[in-house]
Amino acid sequence: MGAANTCSTEFFKLLTFCSRSTLTAVLFFVSGTSTVGIQAQAVMPAIPVTGAQNEMKATAQNSIQSTGDYVIGPDDLLNVYVLDVPELSREYRVSYSGTVALPVLAKPLAAAGLTLGQFSEKLSQELLGEGLVSDPHVTASVVQSTLHSVAITGAVRRPQVYLVLTQTTLLDVLSQAEGLTDDAGSVAVVSRGSIAMRALADSPNHGEKADTFTVNLRRLLESGDPTLNPVIYPGDRITVPRAGVVYVVGAVNKPGRFSMNADGQGMTVLQAIALAEDTKNTASKSLTVILRSDAQAKDGRDRIMVNLKAVLQGKQPDPKLRAEDIVFVPESTGKRALNRGIESIVEAATGVAIYGSHF
Repeated sequence: MGAANTCSTEFFKLLTFCSRSTLTAVLFFVSGTSTVGIQAQAVMPAIPVTGAQNEMKATAQNSIQSTGDYVIGPDDLLNVYVLDVPELSREYRVSYSGTVALPVLAKPLAAAGLTLGQFSEKLSQELLGEGLVSDPHVTASVVQSTLHSVAITGAVRRPQVYLVLTQTTLLDVLSQAEGLTDDAGSVAVVSRGSIAMRALADSPNHGEKADTFTVNLRRLLESGDPTLNPVIYPGDRITVPRAGVVYVVGAVNKPGRFSMNADGQGMTVLQAIALAEDTKNTASKSLTVILRSDAQAKDGRDRIMVNLKAVLQGKQPDPKLRAEDIVFVPESTGKRALNRGIESIVEAATGVAIYGSHF
Protein backbone atom coordinates (compact mmCIF):
# COMPACT_ATOMS: atom_id res chain seq x y z
CA MET A 1 0.00 0.00 0.00
CA GLY A 2 2.83 2.41 0.87
CA ALA A 3 4.54 1.77 -2.45
CA ALA A 4 1.31 2.35 -4.31
CA ASN A 5 0.66 5.65 -2.53
CA THR A 6 4.21 6.80 -3.31
CA CYS A 7 3.75 5.93 -6.95
CA SER A 8 0.40 7.79 -7.00
CA THR A 9 1.92 10.89 -5.39
CA GLU A 10 4.86 11.05 -7.72
CA PHE A 11 2.90 10.09 -10.81
CA PHE A 12 2.32 13.52 -12.30
CA LYS A 13 5.86 14.63 -11.56
CA LEU A 14 7.07 11.74 -13.73
CA LEU A 15 4.27 11.91 -16.31
CA THR A 16 6.59 11.91 -19.30
CA PHE A 17 8.37 8.80 -18.05
CA CYS A 18 5.42 6.67 -16.96
CA SER A 19 3.79 4.34 -19.43
CA ARG A 20 0.03 4.21 -19.98
CA SER A 21 -0.12 0.80 -18.32
CA THR A 22 1.52 2.22 -15.18
CA LEU A 23 -1.06 5.07 -15.13
CA THR A 24 -3.92 2.58 -15.42
CA ALA A 25 -2.61 0.44 -12.58
CA VAL A 26 -1.97 3.37 -10.24
CA LEU A 27 -5.34 5.11 -10.72
CA PHE A 28 -7.21 1.80 -10.57
CA PHE A 29 -5.58 1.00 -7.24
CA VAL A 30 -6.15 4.35 -5.53
CA SER A 31 -9.74 4.85 -6.71
CA GLY A 32 -11.25 2.87 -3.81
CA THR A 33 -14.49 0.95 -3.80
CA SER A 34 -17.03 3.83 -3.61
CA THR A 35 -20.30 3.51 -5.48
CA VAL A 36 -20.54 5.77 -8.54
CA GLY A 37 -22.12 9.06 -7.50
CA ILE A 38 -22.74 12.27 -9.43
CA GLN A 39 -23.22 15.57 -7.67
CA ALA A 40 -23.62 19.08 -9.04
CA GLN A 41 -23.67 22.33 -7.15
CA ALA A 42 -23.30 26.04 -7.72
CA VAL A 43 -21.14 28.39 -5.72
CA MET A 44 -22.07 31.92 -4.70
CA PRO A 45 -19.69 34.34 -2.95
CA ALA A 46 -20.46 34.88 0.72
CA ILE A 47 -20.80 38.59 1.43
CA PRO A 48 -21.73 39.81 4.90
CA VAL A 49 -25.04 41.66 5.11
CA THR A 50 -27.25 42.59 8.02
CA GLY A 51 -30.93 42.85 8.89
CA ALA A 52 -33.52 42.18 6.23
CA GLN A 53 -30.77 41.93 3.60
CA ASN A 54 -29.54 38.73 5.24
CA GLU A 55 -32.88 37.02 4.59
CA MET A 56 -32.87 38.14 0.95
CA LYS A 57 -29.34 36.87 0.52
CA ALA A 58 -30.18 33.48 2.04
CA THR A 59 -33.19 33.06 -0.25
CA ALA A 60 -31.16 33.86 -3.35
CA GLN A 61 -28.25 31.66 -2.31
CA ASN A 62 -30.46 28.67 -1.53
CA SER A 63 -32.18 28.91 -4.91
CA ILE A 64 -28.81 28.99 -6.65
CA GLN A 65 -27.32 26.11 -4.71
CA SER A 66 -30.35 23.95 -5.43
CA THR A 67 -30.02 24.45 -9.19
CA GLY A 68 -29.28 21.11 -10.81
CA ASP A 69 -29.64 22.09 -14.45
CA TYR A 70 -26.81 24.60 -14.74
CA VAL A 71 -25.48 24.48 -18.28
CA ILE A 72 -21.72 24.76 -18.67
CA GLY A 73 -20.49 27.46 -21.01
CA PRO A 74 -17.18 28.40 -22.68
CA ASP A 75 -14.62 30.00 -20.34
CA ASP A 76 -16.34 28.62 -17.23
CA LEU A 77 -14.00 27.61 -14.41
CA LEU A 78 -15.01 24.22 -13.03
CA ASN A 79 -13.95 22.54 -9.83
CA VAL A 80 -13.72 18.80 -10.46
CA TYR A 81 -13.30 16.34 -7.59
CA VAL A 82 -12.58 12.67 -8.21
CA LEU A 83 -12.80 10.69 -4.99
CA ASP A 84 -9.43 9.29 -3.86
CA VAL A 85 -7.64 10.66 -6.95
CA PRO A 86 -6.09 13.98 -5.87
CA GLU A 87 -4.05 14.14 -9.08
CA LEU A 88 -7.25 14.78 -11.03
CA SER A 89 -9.11 16.81 -8.41
CA ARG A 90 -8.58 20.47 -9.20
CA GLU A 91 -9.96 23.40 -11.18
CA TYR A 92 -10.28 23.20 -14.96
CA ARG A 93 -11.03 26.01 -17.38
CA VAL A 94 -13.48 25.29 -20.18
CA SER A 95 -11.87 26.37 -23.45
CA TYR A 96 -13.56 28.76 -25.86
CA SER A 97 -14.26 25.74 -28.05
CA GLY A 98 -16.20 24.23 -25.13
CA THR A 99 -13.84 21.44 -24.02
CA VAL A 100 -11.93 20.53 -20.88
CA ALA A 101 -8.46 19.02 -21.16
CA LEU A 102 -7.52 16.43 -18.52
CA PRO A 103 -3.93 15.17 -18.67
CA VAL A 104 -4.96 11.50 -18.39
CA LEU A 105 -7.36 11.59 -21.34
CA ALA A 106 -6.15 11.29 -24.89
CA LYS A 107 -8.62 13.93 -26.13
CA PRO A 108 -10.26 16.98 -24.51
CA LEU A 109 -13.66 16.24 -23.03
CA ALA A 110 -16.65 18.16 -24.41
CA ALA A 111 -18.26 20.23 -21.63
CA ALA A 112 -20.10 23.26 -23.02
CA GLY A 113 -23.81 22.63 -23.37
CA LEU A 114 -23.85 19.93 -20.67
CA THR A 115 -25.25 20.32 -17.19
CA LEU A 116 -22.87 19.82 -14.29
CA GLY A 117 -24.43 16.44 -13.66
CA GLN A 118 -24.09 15.38 -17.29
CA PHE A 119 -20.46 16.46 -17.36
CA SER A 120 -19.74 14.57 -14.15
CA GLU A 121 -21.39 11.45 -15.58
CA LYS A 122 -19.50 11.78 -18.85
CA LEU A 123 -16.16 12.17 -17.07
CA SER A 124 -16.96 9.17 -14.90
CA GLN A 125 -17.70 7.06 -17.95
CA GLU A 126 -14.50 8.20 -19.69
CA LEU A 127 -12.35 7.32 -16.66
CA LEU A 128 -14.12 3.99 -16.32
CA GLY A 129 -13.98 3.20 -20.03
CA GLU A 130 -10.27 3.95 -20.23
CA GLY A 131 -9.67 1.72 -17.24
CA LEU A 132 -8.17 4.60 -15.29
CA VAL A 133 -10.50 4.59 -12.27
CA SER A 134 -12.80 1.89 -10.98
CA ASP A 135 -16.20 2.95 -9.62
CA PRO A 136 -15.45 6.68 -10.06
CA HIS A 137 -17.23 9.18 -7.83
CA VAL A 138 -17.08 12.59 -9.53
CA THR A 139 -18.34 15.94 -8.26
CA ALA A 140 -18.35 19.03 -10.49
CA SER A 141 -19.14 22.58 -9.44
CA VAL A 142 -18.79 25.96 -11.13
CA VAL A 143 -16.39 28.49 -9.63
CA GLN A 144 -16.52 31.27 -12.22
CA SER A 145 -18.72 31.97 -15.20
CA THR A 146 -18.79 34.93 -17.54
CA LEU A 147 -22.16 34.03 -19.02
CA HIS A 148 -23.79 33.12 -15.71
CA SER A 149 -22.88 36.20 -13.72
CA VAL A 150 -24.35 39.58 -12.85
CA ALA A 151 -22.17 42.67 -12.75
CA ILE A 152 -23.23 45.57 -10.55
CA THR A 153 -21.29 48.82 -10.75
CA GLY A 154 -21.58 52.44 -9.73
CA ALA A 155 -22.84 53.76 -6.41
CA VAL A 156 -22.94 50.50 -4.43
CA ARG A 157 -20.72 49.57 -1.51
CA ARG A 158 -19.25 46.48 -3.15
CA PRO A 159 -19.27 46.77 -6.95
CA GLN A 160 -18.37 43.39 -8.32
CA VAL A 161 -19.23 40.54 -10.67
CA TYR A 162 -21.35 37.95 -8.86
CA LEU A 163 -21.93 34.37 -9.89
CA VAL A 164 -25.67 33.92 -10.39
CA LEU A 165 -26.83 30.61 -11.82
CA THR A 166 -30.57 31.19 -11.80
CA GLN A 167 -32.92 34.14 -11.84
CA THR A 168 -32.91 36.43 -8.82
CA THR A 169 -34.16 39.97 -8.15
CA LEU A 170 -32.70 43.45 -8.17
CA LEU A 171 -33.00 43.75 -4.37
CA ASP A 172 -31.14 40.45 -3.96
CA VAL A 173 -28.25 41.73 -6.08
CA LEU A 174 -28.20 45.05 -4.21
CA SER A 175 -28.02 43.04 -1.01
CA GLN A 176 -25.03 41.12 -2.34
CA ALA A 177 -23.42 44.48 -3.16
CA GLU A 178 -23.98 45.54 0.49
CA GLY A 179 -26.42 48.29 -0.42
CA LEU A 180 -26.16 51.75 -1.90
CA THR A 181 -23.56 54.39 -1.13
CA ASP A 182 -24.57 57.74 0.33
CA ASP A 183 -24.24 59.48 -3.04
CA ALA A 184 -26.29 56.95 -5.01
CA GLY A 185 -28.73 58.29 -7.56
CA SER A 186 -32.43 57.59 -7.66
CA VAL A 187 -32.40 54.93 -10.37
CA ALA A 188 -30.71 51.70 -11.37
CA VAL A 189 -30.05 50.94 -15.02
CA VAL A 190 -30.47 47.28 -15.98
CA SER A 191 -28.94 46.00 -19.22
CA ARG A 192 -30.34 42.63 -20.25
CA GLY A 193 -28.16 39.71 -21.31
CA SER A 194 -29.02 36.97 -23.78
CA ILE A 195 -30.47 34.64 -21.13
CA ALA A 196 -32.94 37.29 -19.97
CA MET A 197 -34.01 38.18 -23.50
CA ARG A 198 -34.76 34.54 -24.27
CA ALA A 199 -36.62 34.07 -20.97
CA LEU A 200 -38.72 37.18 -21.50
CA ALA A 201 -39.52 36.52 -25.15
CA ASP A 202 -42.99 35.22 -24.28
CA SER A 203 -43.46 37.18 -21.07
CA PRO A 204 -46.59 39.36 -20.75
CA ASN A 205 -44.49 41.92 -18.85
CA HIS A 206 -43.62 44.26 -21.71
CA GLY A 207 -41.76 46.68 -19.42
CA GLU A 208 -38.89 44.23 -18.89
CA LYS A 209 -38.44 43.21 -22.52
CA ALA A 210 -36.24 46.17 -23.44
CA ASP A 211 -32.49 45.63 -23.73
CA THR A 212 -32.01 48.41 -21.16
CA PHE A 213 -34.47 49.89 -18.69
CA THR A 214 -34.39 51.93 -15.48
CA VAL A 215 -35.81 51.18 -12.03
CA ASN A 216 -36.88 53.88 -9.58
CA LEU A 217 -34.90 52.84 -6.51
CA ARG A 218 -36.57 55.34 -4.24
CA ARG A 219 -40.03 53.96 -4.95
CA LEU A 220 -38.78 50.38 -4.72
CA LEU A 221 -37.02 50.81 -1.38
CA GLU A 222 -39.76 52.90 0.22
CA SER A 223 -42.75 50.88 -0.92
CA GLY A 224 -41.34 47.36 -0.97
CA ASP A 225 -43.77 46.66 -3.82
CA PRO A 226 -42.64 43.36 -5.40
CA THR A 227 -43.97 44.46 -8.78
CA LEU A 228 -41.29 47.19 -8.77
CA ASN A 229 -38.53 44.65 -8.06
CA PRO A 230 -37.54 43.26 -11.47
CA VAL A 231 -36.22 39.77 -12.02
CA ILE A 232 -32.49 39.69 -12.76
CA TYR A 233 -31.08 36.91 -14.92
CA PRO A 234 -27.54 35.57 -15.33
CA GLY A 235 -25.72 37.78 -17.81
CA ASP A 236 -27.53 40.98 -16.85
CA ARG A 237 -25.62 44.13 -15.94
CA ILE A 238 -26.72 46.67 -13.33
CA THR A 239 -25.45 50.23 -12.99
CA VAL A 240 -26.39 52.60 -10.18
CA PRO A 241 -25.39 56.13 -11.27
CA ARG A 242 -24.14 58.48 -8.65
CA ALA A 243 -26.27 61.46 -7.77
CA GLY A 244 -25.04 64.87 -8.78
CA VAL A 245 -23.05 66.89 -6.27
CA VAL A 246 -22.69 70.57 -5.50
CA TYR A 247 -19.94 72.43 -3.67
CA VAL A 248 -20.42 75.11 -1.04
CA VAL A 249 -17.36 77.17 -0.08
CA GLY A 250 -16.53 80.48 1.50
CA ALA A 251 -18.09 82.00 4.61
CA VAL A 252 -20.14 78.97 5.68
CA ASN A 253 -19.71 76.86 8.80
CA LYS A 254 -19.06 73.58 7.00
CA PRO A 255 -17.75 73.93 3.45
CA GLY A 256 -18.09 70.70 1.56
CA ARG A 257 -19.18 68.53 -1.31
CA PHE A 258 -22.86 67.62 -0.97
CA SER A 259 -24.91 65.00 -2.77
CA MET A 260 -28.05 66.14 -4.52
CA ASN A 261 -29.70 63.09 -2.93
CA ALA A 262 -31.59 60.25 -4.53
CA ASP A 263 -35.03 61.88 -4.60
CA GLY A 264 -34.68 63.20 -8.13
CA GLN A 265 -35.88 66.65 -7.00
CA GLY A 266 -32.53 68.39 -7.28
CA MET A 267 -31.28 70.95 -4.77
CA THR A 268 -31.73 74.68 -4.21
CA VAL A 269 -29.25 77.26 -2.93
CA LEU A 270 -30.94 77.40 0.50
CA GLN A 271 -30.82 73.62 0.80
CA ALA A 272 -27.11 73.67 -0.06
CA ILE A 273 -26.47 76.40 2.51
CA ALA A 274 -28.38 74.35 5.09
CA LEU A 275 -26.16 71.34 4.39
CA ALA A 276 -23.16 73.62 4.90
CA GLU A 277 -24.60 74.43 8.35
CA ASP A 278 -25.54 78.03 7.48
CA THR A 279 -23.42 81.06 6.76
CA LYS A 280 -20.99 82.67 9.16
CA ASN A 281 -21.76 85.97 10.85
CA THR A 282 -19.10 87.55 8.67
CA ALA A 283 -20.74 86.41 5.41
CA SER A 284 -21.73 88.88 2.74
CA LYS A 285 -24.97 87.14 1.76
CA SER A 286 -25.97 89.63 -0.91
CA LEU A 287 -22.84 88.81 -2.93
CA THR A 288 -23.34 85.04 -3.06
CA VAL A 289 -22.51 83.60 -6.46
CA ILE A 290 -23.09 80.31 -8.28
CA LEU A 291 -20.28 79.19 -10.57
CA ARG A 292 -21.62 76.90 -13.31
CA SER A 293 -19.69 75.13 -16.03
CA ASP A 294 -20.25 76.76 -19.39
CA ALA A 295 -17.90 76.17 -22.29
CA GLN A 296 -19.07 79.39 -23.94
CA ALA A 297 -18.44 81.59 -20.90
CA LYS A 298 -15.22 83.33 -19.96
CA ASP A 299 -12.95 81.05 -17.93
CA GLY A 300 -15.29 78.17 -18.79
CA ARG A 301 -17.74 79.04 -16.01
CA ASP A 302 -20.80 81.25 -15.84
CA ARG A 303 -21.35 83.54 -12.83
CA ILE A 304 -24.88 83.65 -11.45
CA MET A 305 -25.28 86.29 -8.75
CA VAL A 306 -27.61 85.42 -5.87
CA ASN A 307 -28.83 87.87 -3.23
CA LEU A 308 -29.04 85.24 -0.49
CA LYS A 309 -30.38 87.81 1.97
CA ALA A 310 -33.36 88.56 -0.33
CA VAL A 311 -33.93 84.83 -0.90
CA LEU A 312 -34.06 84.23 2.85
CA GLN A 313 -36.59 87.05 3.18
CA GLY A 314 -38.75 85.54 0.45
CA LYS A 315 -38.26 88.51 -1.84
CA GLN A 316 -36.49 86.44 -4.52
CA PRO A 317 -36.94 82.83 -5.63
CA ASP A 318 -34.60 80.15 -4.35
CA PRO A 319 -32.46 79.20 -7.39
CA LYS A 320 -32.22 75.55 -8.41
CA LEU A 321 -28.71 74.15 -8.60
CA ARG A 322 -27.25 71.79 -11.16
CA ALA A 323 -24.75 69.01 -10.69
CA GLU A 324 -21.19 70.32 -10.20
CA ASP A 325 -22.33 73.86 -9.35
CA ILE A 326 -20.17 75.77 -6.88
CA VAL A 327 -21.91 78.06 -4.38
CA PHE A 328 -19.53 80.72 -3.05
CA VAL A 329 -20.41 82.95 -0.12
CA PRO A 330 -17.78 85.71 0.35
CA GLU A 331 -16.71 87.23 3.64
CA SER A 332 -18.09 90.73 4.30
CA THR A 333 -14.54 91.86 5.11
CA GLY A 334 -13.29 90.49 1.83
CA LYS A 335 -15.72 91.70 -0.81
CA ARG A 336 -12.92 91.73 -3.30
CA ALA A 337 -12.67 87.93 -3.16
CA LEU A 338 -14.83 87.47 -6.22
CA ASN A 339 -12.76 89.93 -8.15
CA ARG A 340 -9.63 87.85 -7.51
CA GLY A 341 -10.96 85.46 -10.11
CA ILE A 342 -12.87 82.26 -10.45
CA GLU A 343 -9.70 80.22 -10.07
CA SER A 344 -9.44 80.81 -6.34
CA ILE A 345 -13.04 79.71 -5.77
CA VAL A 346 -12.67 76.61 -7.91
CA GLU A 347 -9.44 75.83 -6.09
CA ALA A 348 -11.28 76.00 -2.77
CA ALA A 349 -14.02 73.71 -4.08
CA THR A 350 -11.42 71.27 -5.37
CA GLY A 351 -9.79 71.21 -1.96
CA VAL A 352 -13.12 70.40 -0.35
CA ALA A 353 -13.75 67.60 -2.84
CA ILE A 354 -10.35 65.99 -2.33
CA TYR A 355 -9.59 66.60 1.32
CA GLY A 356 -12.94 67.44 2.88
CA SER A 357 -11.26 70.55 4.33
CA HIS A 358 -13.04 73.31 6.15
CA PHE A 359 -12.25 76.79 5.00
